Amino acid sequence: MPALLERPAHFPCFFTEILCYTVFMYELTVRTKFSAAHNLRGYEGACENLHGHNWRVDVSVRAEGLDGLGMVVDFKKLKAETKKAIAALDHRYLNEVPPFDTVNATAENLARHIHAALSAALAKESIKVSRVAVWESDDASAAYFE
Repeated sequence: MPALLERPAHFPCFFTEILCYTVFMYELTVRTKFSAAHNLRGYEGACENLHGHNWRVDVSVRAEGLDGLGMVVDFKKLKAETKKAIAALDHRYLNEVPPFDTVNATAENLARHIHAALSAALAKESIKVSRVAVWESDDASAAYFE
């Protein structure tokens, strides 16, 4: 549940009969890359053939407040956890890496997989993985969020 904060004077409230509050959220994003090959099973077209990408991954986390240092989480920690989440994918043939040995290694499925791995790794923090975007090229990405 978002924290209820006192409404600053510069935020007008037009509904005086109901509770008026403002929720402040912070969001951080880190970016990393990995290289991997795959082929799309059941796809009719060139992507059913073995090919590779230099994948780019954008990970965003959010929190309602800041820690004692004024941070949501240290960027260094978020980058390290993101690198751990993609380590098993880097320089691999994704069709041989679970769960992609049975599920197509699409950008959509990769985004969901990385989101789940990071959510588990950061479960003890007071932050939530808000979005993971996986780019298979400079102009094509898929994102997963909850």
